[in-house]
Amino acid sequence: MERVVYDRMAELDERHWWYRARRRILEQLIRRRIGLPKDARILEIGCGTGHNVLMLKRFGEVDAIEIDPAARKLASERLGKEVGSAPLPELPGVPEAQYDMIAILDVLEHVPEDREALRSIARRLKPGGKILIAVPAHPWMWSAHDVVNHHQRRYTKQGLRRVIADAGLKLDMMSYFNSLLFPLAAAARLGGRITGKEDSDDKLPPAPVNKAFEWLFGLERYAIGRISLTPGVSLVAIVSAT
Repeated sequence: MERVVYDRMAELDERHWWYRARRRILEQLIRRRIGLPKDARILEIGCGTGHNVLMLKRFGEVDAIEIDPAARKLASERLGKEVGSAPLPELPGVPEAQYDMIAILDVLEHVPEDREALRSIARRLKPGGKILIAVPAHPWMWSAHDVVNHHQRRYTKQGLRRVIADAGLKLDMMSYFNSLLFPLAAAARLGGRITGKEDSDDKLPPAPVNKAFEWLFGLERYAIGRISLTPGVSLVAIVSAT
C-alpha cells in the first residue's frame, strides 16, 4: 500500500465507522463460528497499525505480522510486544503447526500468489485450526481505492471458493458483509466512474454521518455467521485444512 494509506489508517482506525463496526462484526463471527479454546494462540497476518489486535486478544494470545515499518512500530506498541515482518507467501521464520486461528483481514487481495499464500498459512495452523479471511468483493467495483491500496484483485464468491479449493483447503462458511451500505457504496463507485471523479473513499465523514454509518454497518453483527448476507462490499470466509 502507499504510505498515505498507512498514515490515514493510523489517523482514523479508532474513529472511522468502517473500522469500528467491522471489528464488532468480526468478533461476533469468531464467537459464533470458530469456537476457539480458552488458551488460543492467534496470528494476524498483515495487521497494519494493529487496529484489530485488542479485539483478537479477547480470544487468546496474539502474534502479528506487518511488513510496513511505521505501521509495524505502532502495531507493536498496541500489542505490547514486537510485531514480525515476515512477508507472504513464504512467511519466513513463522513456526508451523502453532496457531488455533490465523486472521488475514483485507490482505489476500494484496498478494499476487494468493493460492500459495493460503497453503503457507495453513501450514502454521494447529490440527483443527481455522483461517479467517476477509477480502473486497465484486471486481466491477474496482476504483481508485483499489489502486491506492495496491490491490491485485477483488473477489467474487466463486473466485474465492476456487482459490481456497486450489490451495487444498476446506471452506467452512462464506458470506458477504457490509451489505446494508452496499447500495450507497455501489452508487458511489459507479457515479465516480461516470463522472471521472473517483477517490480513495477513506476520509472521515462528518460526525453525524460517521455515527449513522457505524450504527447501520454494525447491525450486521447480529446476523453474521447465522445467515448468509445479501451482496456486500466485502466477503468473509472461515477455512480449515483438509
